[in-house]
Order: sequence, then structure tokens, then C-alpha cells
Amino acid sequence: MAVSERIRRAEEICGHEFSDKKLLRSAITHPSAVEGEPVWASYERLEFLGDSILGSVVALSLYRTYGDFDEGKLTRLKVSLVSGATLSEVGRELGIDKIIILGPSEQGTGARGMHSALENVYEALVGALYLDGGWEVAEAFIMRTLKPHVATERAEHPSNPKSFLQECVQSDRMDPPAYQVVGEDGPAHSPTFTAVAIVDGIRRGRGTGCSKKEAEAAAALDALERMGYTTNGVILKKKLD
Repeated sequence: MAVSERIRRAEEICGHEFSDKKLLRSAITHPSAVEGEPVWASYERLEFLGDSILGSVVALSLYRTYGDFDEGKLTRLKVSLVSGATLSEVGRELGIDKIIILGPSEQGTGARGMHSALENVYEALVGALYLDGGWEVAEAFIMRTLKPHVATERAEHPSNPKSFLQECVQSDRMDPPAYQVVGEDGPAHSPTFTAVAIVDGIRRGRGTGCSKKEAEAAAALDALERMGYTTNGVILKKKLD
């Protein structure tokens, strides 16, 4: 697909006709495609800006919408909405994966590389929309694309499984959990890691993921279930009191 067609499609996805087409081109350009060029040529700077705007818009919307939610619930719901998993899912739904300008080194890296690029480009588009159209334009895009993914039950799930597991075990006077990566499978460009969570010298959980960090988080979630701090991923109130 020609760059001009990618830009046209990006405008359709954003629901905004850009005055500054260069800005939009940067927002959909992976760093690998502009190696040796100025930093503004790729999405990295716009991603930085968009990340902050995204967090503010989501926080304000949740605060206004859920007046009976405490800080913990609001935080868990916000984290679930702005997580890489959610943003990459939304990006794929919008067709962002079809318009990203990739360099030769990133072409053919598979789902793992695209997962990260989708998240980054989504945030970069938010930053570009803010610079070209203002706060309301960026906010409208965020609300239109993320609202279908708001699920209040996410507020009952731990936003950071590893931190929550540490909080739980320490409140029960146990040593902080430790993690070990015990396996790596699959091709080099898209491996799957397996990790275990260890509490008081005992393996309490096991999980897999596309990165060591994801595998450890999955192991923490498994440990939370096995140790009775959550059930079906939902925090048990009796354990928080």
C-alpha cells in the first residue's frame, strides 16, 4: 500500500482530516523505517505525548462516570483500558495494523512485533490528533474507540498481579514472592516463556506469555487463585480487609 493511501486510511480511522499530513505520517511510521532520520520522523515522540493525553482522558471519564468507585477500582479499570493488550486489540479492530509503515528489519517479525507497534501507533495517533485538532478531537477518538471495551468487572481484578500478590502475602506475614523463568519455546522471533511464582520456597503459580514479564504476571495471577486471594480473577473482599 502506498504511503499516501496509508495516510488517507489513517484519517478515516481517526475521523479527522489532518492539516499537517507530515504529523500523521510520523504517527504511523515505525522507527525501523526511518533509521538515521530525525527523531520526529517516527511515532516515538508522538507516542510519549499521546500516552499522557490518553491517561488523562480515561481517568477523567471514569471519575465522572463511576461516582461510587473508590480509588482502587478506578485505578484497576483505568489500567485495564490503557494496557498494551487493550490498545493493541483496539488497534487491530480499527485496522491500524494495515497502515503502519515498517522498515525491513521489522517486516515479518510476526505477532509479537505487531502487538507492540499497534499499541505505540494508537498512542501516537492520539498525540497527533491533539496537536492537529486539539483536546476535543483527541478525546472524541479515545472515547469512540475505547468505550466499547469498558467493562466494570475489570475494576474487581488486580491491575498489577505481581504487586497485588506481594501485598497479599506480606499482609499474611509471608516473604515477598520470587519469580523464575523455567522454559522458553517457539521460534526466536516469537518465543513463549514459562515462569513460576515462588512464595516461602513453594511454587504457588505457573504462567506463560510472549515475554518474561507477561509470563511472570500470569504466574502471579495463578498464584493469587491458588492461594485464595482471587476467584476467577476477582479480588476477594475478605482478603483486602
